Amino acid sequence: MEMKAHYDSILDRSKRITWQDDCYVDLQSTSCSLSARAETEDLGWIQKHQDQLQRFTTTSFLEGMLTHLRKMNMLSSAEGTKIKEAGRLPDQVNMLTTIVTGKDTQGSVALQGYIESSNCQEAQLIINHDYMVKEHKEVLLRQYEQNRDRDSVSCPKLNISSRTLLLVDGLSDLQQKEHDLMQVGATRGGKRNHLRQLPLAKLLEPMTRVSLPPRVSVTVGVAGIGKTTWVRHFIRQWSQGAICTDVSFILPFTFCELNSLEKLSAERLVKMTFPHLTDPSLILSSSCQTLLIFDGLDEFRFTLNFSDAAPCNDPKKEVSIDDLVTNIIRGNLLPDVAVWVTSRPGVASLIPGGLVDRVTEVPGFSPKDIQIFLNHHFSEREFASKIWAHLESHKILMVMCYIPCICWIVADTLMYIIQSGTQESLPRTCTELYAHFCSMKAEVGEPRGREPVKMEQLHGGNRKLLGNLGRLAFYGLLKHKYTFSEQDFRAYGIDLLLTQSSLGAGVLVREESAIHTTYRFTHLTLQEFLAATFYHVSSKRAIFDLFSESTMSWPKIGFQNHFRSAFQRAQQTEDGHLDVFVRFLTGLLCPVALKPLAGLLALGKEDGNQKAWAAGFLQGLLVSGGVVVSLRAVNLAYCLQELQQTEMLRSVEEDLRLGSLAGKLTRAHCVVLGYLLHVSPQCSEQTNLTGSLNYTTVKCLLPQLLYCSHLRLENNHFKDDVMELLGSLLSAKDCHIQKISLAENAISNKGAKALSRALLVNRTLTALNLRNNNIGSKGAKFLAEALKMNQVLVSINFQNNAIEEEGAQALAEVLQCNRRLVSLNIRKNTIGAGGAKRIANALKTNQTLTKLILCSNQLGDKGTIALAEALTLNHTLLSLQLQSNSISNRGMTALTKALRLNRGLVSLNLRENSIGVEGAKNMAQALHENNSLQNLDLTANLLHDEGVQAIAGAIKFNQGLTSLHLQWNFIKSSATKALAHALLSNGTMQLLDLQENAIGNEGVTFLAEALKTNASLRTLCLQGVTAGTNGAIAMAAALMTNQTLQTLDLRGNTVGMEGAKALANALKSNRSLKSLNLQENNLGMDGAIFIAMALKGNHQLTYINLQGNGIGESGAKVISDAIRANAPGCVVDI
Repeated sequence: MEMKAHYDSILDRSKRITWQDDCYVDLQSTSCSLSARAETEDLGWIQKHQDQLQRFTTTSFLEGMLTHLRKMNMLSSAEGTKIKEAGRLPDQVNMLTTIVTGKDTQGSVALQGYIESSNCQEAQLIINHDYMVKEHKEVLLRQYEQNRDRDSVSCPKLNISSRTLLLVDGLSDLQQKEHDLMQVGATRGGKRNHLRQLPLAKLLEPMTRVSLPPRVSVTVGVAGIGKTTWVRHFIRQWSQGAICTDVSFILPFTFCELNSLEKLSAERLVKMTFPHLTDPSLILSSSCQTLLIFDGLDEFRFTLNFSDAAPCNDPKKEVSIDDLVTNIIRGNLLPDVAVWVTSRPGVASLIPGGLVDRVTEVPGFSPKDIQIFLNHHFSEREFASKIWAHLESHKILMVMCYIPCICWIVADTLMYIIQSGTQESLPRTCTELYAHFCSMKAEVGEPRGREPVKMEQLHGGNRKLLGNLGRLAFYGLLKHKYTFSEQDFRAYGIDLLLTQSSLGAGVLVREESAIHTTYRFTHLTLQEFLAATFYHVSSKRAIFDLFSESTMSWPKIGFQNHFRSAFQRAQQTEDGHLDVFVRFLTGLLCPVALKPLAGLLALGKEDGNQKAWAAGFLQGLLVSGGVVVSLRAVNLAYCLQELQQTEMLRSVEEDLRLGSLAGKLTRAHCVVLGYLLHVSPQCSEQTNLTGSLNYTTVKCLLPQLLYCSHLRLENNHFKDDVMELLGSLLSAKDCHIQKISLAENAISNKGAKALSRALLVNRTLTALNLRNNNIGSKGAKFLAEALKMNQVLVSINFQNNAIEEEGAQALAEVLQCNRRLVSLNIRKNTIGAGGAKRIANALKTNQTLTKLILCSNQLGDKGTIALAEALTLNHTLLSLQLQSNSISNRGMTALTKALRLNRGLVSLNLRENSIGVEGAKNMAQALHENNSLQNLDLTANLLHDEGVQAIAGAIKFNQGLTSLHLQWNFIKSSATKALAHALLSNGTMQLLDLQENAIGNEGVTFLAEALKTNASLRTLCLQGVTAGTNGAIAMAAALMTNQTLQTLDLRGNTVGMEGAKALANALKSNRSLKSLNLQENNLGMDGAIFIAMALKGNHQLTYINLQGNGIGESGAKVISDAIRANAPGCVVDI
């Protein structure tokens, strides 16, 4: 009855209201304007809430609205049927509002009254959603704007808004099992192989039109990479309406604040953290699109147990905080709410993969990013350049700068040392760097640039603060604890006031939330460094095992015993979480690393013998250990680097550079080599282990080879047993290898089979080189079956593997279905005409292969004709090499006919065949029509003058050819004259090779005259063309005018002294020539001196060859010295 009265009061517009004491106004008789305004307001309510009606109306709530409107006689049966037949639920709601607003205002008022009087979630969201969202966004924006300055980078190129996450396929073994810095070191800070880049705005979007958006997303990244910064940026962007506008509420929590909670419900957690959200049940309901963010799972004091957690599906039920989080992620609790978890990789791996819909990774700084950061971080480019040069020469520091937080620490510390004005050298190890960082932060109120802080100048509490922080850091590290409460500080004797000092504020970060206040170290490595300082100082006087926080342990006396104990613990850990701690502990034995800490630690008298003892101890550990070199073992080499005992490291690196590791790889050397694979510049682009390994050393190094990007294992006499090992390497999920060369080994079909199994699962390898092995047709078949499935490999080299026609047939089948392979080399495999026909048929449909090498395969004319037929249909092949295949004019005729139709081929190699004058004439006709071919190689055929003259006639008009090789073709001066004439009008030819043709002085003179006009030719090869002094003089005259020719090869002629003199004079004015080869030209001492003296001028020469000119040793020295004095940038061979 009350509800009916409420509706009646709304609908009854005949009621009269008092206007004055004795005067009344009838509502129905008001002016038209008042009536219209009331109607507009009623209709406006529906329009204002149109989006909410469509978004939050459920089927049952729609039924309730229709029933009510029928009762109020506001909706006819026909209209109700029309609404039901409108289609999807949003369409039905749209039809309802269209019908209601199309009537008089009573219908709209009835609908409004029903919704406003309803207590269900749908009605509450329709009415209050926009206001609640607006208020929530304002609260979050105020909260997260406080961190904007800390989160932002001055350089726009490095701001999160211009960066993307990496969408990855789960976590690698390295990420799950190893320390953050070891992950970065092993991969050299390179980006992990990823599926695609994902902008932050698309974090919650489905990948395809048919896929669903992720419910649980996990974003991983090493400590200090910026996970929390990404979260804050995401929240700020959402609060400003820039991204994810379809998400109603974002509820961010940090595990730091959850650590202070014990038992509560989901709704209570929301109410406690966001008190302005008065009804959490609305926000957590299935009607509302909500995102829960849990930031920093690695900082949670509990371990999530997905197998034993008590199930809970009631958001009002109180459970332990770890069970609450577990049930939310599992989907038992709040199954309709999206969840985003951030964590370091190792802890993230505890979430079962089946529960995670999307894994993304935060990328760190690339070397280019580091350089950009330095240039923007420091106003003076000189400082940025100096720091960059230091990082370049100390790769360990460079690799650490992959982590933005460490990059900041490194940059500020190095800048502090440079500006201090001292003569100290910049830190070469991480321990030195962090010692200087702590010293810098200890300068209370002292501006940079003064003398180093002396003990008596230090703040009175700094030493005590650093000691207590070190103890907290050490025992926190043992417990995997990285965030600390004020209660923790008090327990370790840390004065909270001192945490606000320069040192305290420099090494600690304070985080405040609505629930709790927590502290953490500026970076994990800083916690590990301070832990090492505590252990270093305490081990000299401790009588019990420091790894036991209570004194209830076996007595352990003496620094060496404690040092040994630390390494035993570190070697036993499976996750390597003590690796960096022991690096710092070792580094602290260096006086140069301890020097900056002299006033901050109670060091006492240092024993200089400890460093030598530690070096011997570490080298002993290198020798012992298992067959396989693990990352625990590699960490020992890192420790030697921190100790600055680098003799063995340098020795192995030099052998690696010279390729002389063969027979020297003991286990200790393998460990060091594993370390060098992480840090050596020799391994940054490619790891060249040619002629260095055998089965034993491959097995030993196998885990470390995983992280090489380009691996050269040529000429190692590998047999099939090694292929089994390498197959397991390429099959590993952690494999980073993109290119591998196994050329010049002894691999048979069994080894090929092992590789084929790996190719079925490998997702990184793009290039495989098996040149000069013996896999045979059987091995080719094994690999072909894998290539039909593999969608990563783009280049494969089967050169000289005896695969024959049967193997070619298998590869042809690959070309018919594989859509990734770009380059295929099957040179010298005797595939014959039959094999060529198989491949040609595949080329008719293949649209991806761009390079095909079929040299030395006995194709003959039949095979060539088949390939020519394919070229009439295939326009994607860019390069075809048919050298040494007994191709005659018949085969050439077929090819040239194809070239008239083909518009894709760019390079054609027909060297060392039997193509004669007829074939040359056919090629000339093709060049009149084809302008896509750029490189044509007809070396060592039978073209003679007549054939070349025909080609020269085509070159006059052809606008595509840039490179023409006519070496060894019995060409004389008349054909050369035709070529020279063609160069006068041709504007595209850049390389002309006429080596070993008897064109004589006359031919060279013709070419020289053309060069005075031609402006396109860059390279001219005239080796052994029987040119003499006159030809050289003519060429010199051309060089006085020509300013485009860059390479001139006159080897094996008879230029003589006079010719050299003419060329020398030309060099004084020529500004384009960069390479000049005058080898074996009878220059004599005088001719060579002419050339050397010419280099005093303003020339551009970078290479000159004067070998074989009868100069003698003493003359060679004089000339060499003169050239070095006149042109230090020019390389000279004498």
